Formats: sequence, structure tokens, C-alpha cells
Amino acid sequence: MQLNTFKPTLEYAKQLDQEDSLSSFRDEFYLKPDSIYMDGNSLGLLSKRAERRLIEVLNDWKEQGIDGWTQGKHPWFSLSEKLGEMSAPLVGASSEEVIVTGSTTVNLHQLVATFYNPKGTRTKILADELTFPSDIYALQSQLRTHGYNPDTHLIRVKSRDGRFLEEDDIIEAMTDEIALIILPTVLYRSGQILDMERLTAEAHKRGILIGFDGCHSIGAIPHSFSKWDVDFAYWCNYKHLNGGPGCVGGLYVNKKHFGTAPGLAGWFSSKKEKQFDMEHTLTPADSAGAYQIGTPHVLSLAPLIGSLEIFTEAGIDNIRAKSLKINHYLMYLLEKELSDFNFTLGSPREDKKRGGHVSLEHKEAARICKALKENGIIPDFRAPNIIRLAPVSLYTSYTEVWEVVQTLKKIMNDKEYEKFKNEREVVA
Repeated sequence: MQLNTFKPTLEYAKQLDQEDSLSSFRDEFYLKPDSIYMDGNSLGLLSKRAERRLIEVLNDWKEQGIDGWTQGKHPWFSLSEKLGEMSAPLVGASSEEVIVTGSTTVNLHQLVATFYNPKGTRTKILADELTFPSDIYALQSQLRTHGYNPDTHLIRVKSRDGRFLEEDDIIEAMTDEIALIILPTVLYRSGQILDMERLTAEAHKRGILIGFDGCHSIGAIPHSFSKWDVDFAYWCNYKHLNGGPGCVGGLYVNKKHFGTAPGLAGWFSSKKEKQFDMEHTLTPADSAGAYQIGTPHVLSLAPLIGSLEIFTEAGIDNIRAKSLKINHYLMYLLEKELSDFNFTLGSPREDKKRGGHVSLEHKEAARICKALKENGIIPDFRAPNIIRLAPVSLYTSYTEVWEVVQTLKKIMNDKEYEKFKNEREVVA
């Protein structure tokens, strides 16, 4: 798609909205009047269907009491498995390979505890210097638990420019000292998509297991984890999947690893039909369910039922197609309207390398974000100088994107940002 096929007029933006095959899904969401939400890559908006499913689960609790575990509209005992089945098409996996459980970091701890098996010279974990900090914290913790110094045993691939990673550099770091690789599917700052298929193949050539953090890609781009032979993955469900703050996370385990004992076993690691035998010897589930730990947080699972129903109806390929088009349109307008204001595009231009958001860099980024909020636009700031803008296929209109760029141009022309301090809030 060429940027020069667009037009910079409001009338053209409205025309794009009329042609948008996903526009009807906008009515599914609670949109605040006089506000434009561009932060769905951090926290997706509430849908009316998610709200209804939560109320239904609350009603099951009210009406059924403890029998809600096996009765009612959404039986709780199998809800994680049901949601895993609904999530599977989004990650390109079979239903038994996916479970909705835990949180991002809890699931990472579980998967590393399960698949990090240092032997001989293979004792190190390979990550990257641009990944989200919580992943690093967990990997450092796991290394310490195994008696290794994270300063020497956690290898972080360097970025050549501070924005992107080169797959060649990652592959070069896959030495015979590496026991496990953990990488993001999409870099949270720049939105770069890593070539998961290539990296998985190269890791396996060297006898290394590889897993991916899908927090910034699930619900925004299609995946083919099973086809690519990825060993495992984990993600949150509150960003692009709109599951709500604190929503339960998800994980994928390749079926070739079924039977591998969970590193962190717990009550819900059990095979369903054996769980209430109350034996002191665990019989793990013969699916990704084995890598659950504790009782599912039912009220935090409930909104995801409604959200995943919407994704099933919309289709991830359709969502990706609109995402590419609306982000192209955003980049076109940014370059057309803001060329005089020293902004730098910090995201890849190539479709296959860019996820669901656009990063705009500016030395005054923090105070520009505050000015946008004062004007009713909700962006996302990432230190030290990044404004992340995320048009979401299910509820962002092309007209809103046009309005965002016009507002940003006004802020820069009138220097509205100068009344704010150029520092982040407690929660950026």
C-alpha cells in the first residue's frame, strides 16, 4: 500500500469510514464522547458484550453458588479451556495447545521453570535489550533460582539503533552456551515484528528451545505458532484483546512437549477427571492445561468471553487488513502535516515488520502527550521520547485518525505543550 494513494482531507477520511467493512463493530464498544482513544495497545476499551458476559458470570455466582463451577451459563471449571479454544485461531494453534491462565509474568515463570534445563555448556538464556522490563526481571529471578549470576548468564542482544533488532544479530547470539531463548513477537516501543518463523527454525537447528512474549501482538496480527513449530508462548489479554485491566493471561505450549512435567505444579495443573481424587501425586493434564497453576480468576476471565466472541466474528485476517490500512493512513497524515516539527517515525514502514501501533519520536514527547490528553485524545508515552498511537481496527475510525493529526498539528503550531513539564506521570 502506497502512502501517496491517500488524500489529506476530512471528506476522504469519511469516505474511508464508509468503505470500512469492520465499522459496525465500533458500536460494540463504550466510546467516551468528545474523546479519541489511541491507547488500545496498552489497555483495550470495554465492549458491551464483555460487560454482559461479566454480568452473566456474576449472576451464575448469585444464583448457583458453588454449583457455578459445573452449572450455569459459563461453567467455571472448564472456562480456561473454553477460552483457550476461542483464542487458538488468533495464535495459529490447536485448541489443546492454548490455555487462558495466570498473568504474563506468572506464565513466563512457569514456562521457564518448565523448559529451562541447563546442562553442560548450555546454561545461558538469550533475550534482547529492547524487551519489556518485566520479562527481564523474571529471567533474572529464574537464573538466580538455578544458582546462576544473571550478569553473566542472561545474554541480551544489542540493538544497532535503539529502535529495532536485526534477526541476524539474534541468530549470531545463538551459541552453544544458550539453553533457552525468550523474545518478543512485537517490540513494545517501535512496534517491530520479529520473524518468528525464521528465528524458531534457526534456534532448533542449534538444539535450542525458543519461546515468545506475544503481549503486543495477540489480537493485532495473525500468528502460526504450531506451523512455525514455536516451543511456547505467553501473553496478556487486556491490550488488543480488550479483556479488561488485570484480565487473565494466556499461554501456548507446542503439543510435542505435552507430557513435560510443569516446572511449577499446582491444583489446576491436574487432569480434569483426576483433580478431585485428591491424591498427593499429580496427574498432569495432557494439554496446555498442565501448565496452569492455581484456581482461575473467574471474574477476570468473564469479560474475555464476550471479547473473543467479537474476534471470532470479525476475523483476525480482517482485523490485520484494516490495521495495516489505517496505520498507513496515520503515517501518511503524520508526514504530510507534521514535517515542520522535528518528529521522527520510530516504527518500521514495511507491513510485515510493523505491528498494531505507530511510534512517533520527539524530544518533547511527554509534554506533547499531556497536551493531547487536554485536547481529548488519549495517547501513550514511553520513555524517553516516544508517543505511541494505536488505531484499533474494531473501534477506531479513519475520521478519528484525521482529527488526531490535526489536533497534534495545532498543539505544535500553538506550542500548547510548553505549559507542561516534559516528564512522565507515575503511570505513563
